[in-house]
Amino acid sequence: MTKKRQQMMMTPEALKLVAARFKVLSDPMRLNILRVLEEGEMSVSGITEAVESTQPNISKHLKSLQDAGFVNRRQDGNTVYYSIADESVYELCDLVCSSIQERLKSQASVFAGGKNV
Repeated sequence: MTKKRQQMMMTPEALKLVAARFKVLSDPMRLNILRVLEEGEMSVSGITEAVESTQPNISKHLKSLQDAGFVNRRQDGNTVYYSIADESVYELCDLVCSSIQERLKSQASVFAGGKNV
């Protein structure tokens, strides 16, 4: 059975779970946090500094990412560290980014009079 066929056979409940996972990734700040964590485990304060936001805002986004299974949380004394739990998120991001890049190249070509840019 192909992957496409398996997706067509998903129950409405399974589709809701998939949609919820995509919803977590729909926020630019969460994508930025994932980008920063690609370098490795980091404390909340390190993430806050790297993405130039506030600690309460970052903690809220990290909770969403953790609940969705994208990140792991580890506490060492008073410091909380986060790391990537599901590396497949980067494959998904690469796929989407490549698709956007191709689309933009195509649109740029139209504006350049059909010439490849």
